[in-house]
Amino acid sequence: MLDVLGLDDSEELAYRALVEVPSYDAVELASRLTCHPVEAARALSSLETLGLAARSSSGTDRYVASPPSVALAALAVQREEELRRAQREIESLAEVYRGTDTERSISDVVDVVRGANAVGQRFAQLQMSAREEVLGFVKADIAVVPPEDNKEEDAAVTRGVRYRVMIERSAFDRPGFFAAASDSLNAGEEVRVVQELPLRLLIVDRRIALVPLLSGPGGAIGALIVHSSGMLDALLALFERVWRDGLPLVLGTNGMVEGSSDGLPELDAKIFGLLLAGLTDQAVANQLNLSMRTVQRRVRALMDLVSADTRLQLGFHAARRGWI
Repeated sequence: MLDVLGLDDSEELAYRALVEVPSYDAVELASRLTCHPVEAARALSSLETLGLAARSSSGTDRYVASPPSVALAALAVQREEELRRAQREIESLAEVYRGTDTERSISDVVDVVRGANAVGQRFAQLQMSAREEVLGFVKADIAVVPPEDNKEEDAAVTRGVRYRVMIERSAFDRPGFFAAASDSLNAGEEVRVVQELPLRLLIVDRRIALVPLLSGPGGAIGALIVHSSGMLDALLALFERVWRDGLPLVLGTNGMVEGSSDGLPELDAKIFGLLLAGLTDQAVANQLNLSMRTVQRRVRALMDLVSADTRLQLGFHAARRGWI
């Protein structure tokens, strides 16, 4: 964990060992860490240079640990200052970069990224750079990173970035997808579902977009990075148009339908939310590991609860009761 302060693994292990004893020499430390004394001596020397260790008064070949609350705190302050300088430099370079936006030719508006690794790297970088909002189209087949493995999304949501995500309905046919979508909702993301999406898309802070591309089944993966331009404006307009037509995925927290006044049992809330998103009974059953008969029976029970003869009436009563 101390690598964020600039320590490598050997230095961190040596320091952790040193704070547990009054003092160590290189031979004793090597025995403790099961390494060569030369490696232990090198680690002790590095700790001394970093201010994390000092020579013991009982002998110049022995070292004592500097107090963590002082030495590590000093390194943390140093790192914070380095980060502030880096942030100022980023802002300066960004200002220069923005100045070139107006000078971009038509061919400069779009950058081409080739290869799965490069596309995955840009996908992560864009989300890590997000400050306000991320918009996304998620198609059923995976092109870059499975939603459940998108750690950068989790980190962005944690720091307050708003996510609005459109999901293709057939994505729910993939095992485990429901759990990932439910986690996103619980984290505060807004999710809507449509029958089919025209493309894969990620737009960050309305300033830059990533459009992943597949050459065909099992083919090469690439992507377009679209900078501020009429093309980016068109992608934003496309997102908002599709967003308006999407059905909200309304699974709430604690097993309740979002906004429910009297609440529903957890399972019924999940069934109702998935049905509202347009999934078939069989797709709902697959996602929740239920039989289709169980899903149909519980939907029938909801209909009886509100005296509805059809599912359309059930939707009406659900809206009136505040379940959606």
